[in-house]
Order: sequence, then structure tokens, then C-alpha cells
Amino acid sequence: MGLTDVSERSGPDACPGAFQTHSAADGAVARIRVPGGILTARQLRELGHTAASLGSGVIELTSRANVQIRGLHGEAERSLATRMAAAGLLPSATHERVRNILASPMAGLDGQGLIEVAPLVRELDLAIRSRPVLADLPGRFLFAVDDGRGDVAALGADIALLPPSFVLIAGQDSGLRVSPEEAVPVMVAAAEAFLAERGSADSKAWRIAELPDGPARIAARLGGHAAASPLLQPGDGGVATVAGKQLGALAQPGGWTALSVMPPLGRLSAAQAHAVATAADTGDGEIRLTPWRGVIVPGLTWADAELWLPRLADVGLITDASSPWTGVTACTGRPGCAKSLADVQADAIRAMAGAGARGAAEALPVHWAGCERRCGRPSGPAVLVVATGHGYRVDAGGRSVSCTGIEETASAISTTRTTADGPAGTTEP
Repeated sequence: MGLTDVSERSGPDACPGAFQTHSAADGAVARIRVPGGILTARQLRELGHTAASLGSGVIELTSRANVQIRGLHGEAERSLATRMAAAGLLPSATHERVRNILASPMAGLDGQGLIEVAPLVRELDLAIRSRPVLADLPGRFLFAVDDGRGDVAALGADIALLPPSFVLIAGQDSGLRVSPEEAVPVMVAAAEAFLAERGSADSKAWRIAELPDGPARIAARLGGHAAASPLLQPGDGGVATVAGKQLGALAQPGGWTALSVMPPLGRLSAAQAHAVATAADTGDGEIRLTPWRGVIVPGLTWADAELWLPRLADVGLITDASSPWTGVTACTGRPGCAKSLADVQADAIRAMAGAGARGAAEALPVHWAGCERRCGRPSGPAVLVVATGHGYRVDAGGRSVSCTGIEETASAISTTRTTADGPAGTTEP
């Protein structure tokens, strides 16, 4: 992860939350943190109701397994925070923007991980909220709790646990070794060390990687010694598997079944949210959001899974990895974002309308972006489709193709996503 130039930043991190919203062309945007991506059916249903009654009617899933609601106006902003608190999604007014915790979505569901992560996510979330100083973390600061398969540890978190014992700082091995029982205090201490280093240098850094020698400085404060390069790269471990490559009904140990689905472009309508929540009610009531904008409903019987899979497909959710929509995402674009040069979501729909299913499961992710900021781009190899004001530029593997029409753009995407390795990086949403 390269060093970011922060010299032009003029104020504190303005990353949105439920109280501190972001003003956009289509109204205010609120972001609700979902530590570990874990929701109850009741909470997802309330998110759907809130999006429909106060906002645009859509829940946006982010690359950190958080959620966004757009199109808020006037009193709706205040009403949203009240509703989120009542649903248990806003346990701290002071720390609500810093509860950014990724977790392996399939942990405990497929028998492949080394540890169960949900208890650690809850412990870490509580520890963050219990320390007043950590309210000063930037809203982009990111924790990750990996179950050992290497999926979320490879996504560029500031501080990550990678079992059996690694603590990663900005992706680099810190030299520290911990048991799962020791992990949370060390992760919290690393976050406090970041704030201390940031303050001592009067830095505008929002991430550890933005501090000169940041990983080494944080590790040294904790008695470790950071490695010179990242331990994992995006695409290592189970990243490609979990990132939408396994969709449909997935067998769990003990005879249970999990349903894995994706909303097109990571946008979950209120009706789709209601359907997912109702499916979860037939299981253990849990829903997991993934950093790849997917939704997992675990704990169903096989009979219930067979019943619900076609119902979820009927409401427009992707249930088959061979779908050309697998791995396709987009930023907000016009008219919601004033900086965007195109209505990228509408253009993505037009481009994908004629796409064939062949090879979709093996293809690179595709991200449509309305400007050079490329908000929401996925980690790891990807095809980036960037609006230029005169069409689109298709970037992948260090190569670029300029296109003027949607058909030409679609053709370039189809060719490129199966033949190139794309640029890395991740920016919520």
C-alpha cells in the first residue's frame, strides 16, 4: 500500500455516519456501521422501511460491509438516527463512525476457518466504544477479524487479526503474536498508538499507511517489528471464493444450509431487504453482509433453502455465480453525485443487458466509476470503467481502452475482464 499525499487536506475526516451525514446532489447520505457485517432479520427489515420512508428506497451495501441510505431531506436526517438507535444499530453516538470492523463472512458456516469471529467482533466493538480516545479515530480507519482463511485480512485494514496468531498493521506483519483471547486488547492498543503517532507528528493522516513508516512506528510502540512488505495481497486466501464466486445454496456443517445472494450493483431495494429478512426468519434470524456487497442467510434447513432461493431470485437478487452481474459494482454516479460525469448505474445496466453468462464466475470484478476518484472500487484485480465526459475508459492490468459508446464499452469490458489483472485499492462505499 503506497503512501498517500495528505498535504492538501484542510479539515478533519468528513466520512459520513448516522449523525454526520454527507450532502449529495440527491440529498443527504447516511452511513450506518455494521461491525462484522452481522445483522438480525429485524434490523434489515427496519433498514428497508427507513430507506423507503425517509430516503431513496434503496439500501446501498458498501465495500466494508456497512450500509448507506441516500436521499435524506430535512427532518428525515434526524428521524433516521432515532430509528437506527431503536433498532440497535447505533449503540454509541460518540463512536458510531469508528465502528468499522470487517470479518470473514463465512466464518463458522463452512468448516474452513480456524476460529469463530463473531464473539471477537462483539468484543472489539465493545472495547472501541468503551475508550473515549478512540472516538477521535478517522471514519476511514478500519479493523478486520479474519478466521484464518485470509479473505478480509487481505483487504487493507489498518489493524487485522489473522489466525493462528498474526497481527497485521496496514497489511504488514507486526511481529506480534497473540491468541484469540489476547487479540482485542492488542488491536485496541494499536489504534491508540496510531492516534498518539498521528498527534505527535501533527499529521493529517486518516490511515496508518498514510503515516511515514506508519506500520513500523505502530509496531514499535507495541514491542513488535513490522515486516517490510504486506503479508497478504488482495486475491490471496479465500478472497476470490467469497467475493461472490459462491452463490446459491451452500452446505453448512450439521446439515444446515446458507443462502448466498447479491443485489445488482450492491443496491438492495426495500422489497428485497424484506424478502431476505423473511427468509432469515425461517432460520436463525441472522444475516451477514460481505465486503463484496453480498448477503448471506445462514442456518436454514435444506427444505427452506430450496423454497427461498427461487423467491429471492424472483425479487431480482443474483443467486447464480454464472450471472453476468456477478462482481459488477458501480459508484452512485449522476444524478446523485455532482462530481460524476455520467449516470454510471444506468449505463452499467445498459451494458450488462446484452452480456452473456459464459465465464462470469471466472471473470474479474468490474467497477463503474463516474470520475477519477473511482469511489467504491474493489480490492484486488479488477476492471475499472471510468467516465471521461466523452464516454468511458476501461482500465485493467496497466492497459487502457477509450470508448465512446455503451456497446463499445461493453465489448471492451467483456474482453478485458477475462484476460487482465487490474489495479488494486478499496474506497468505501
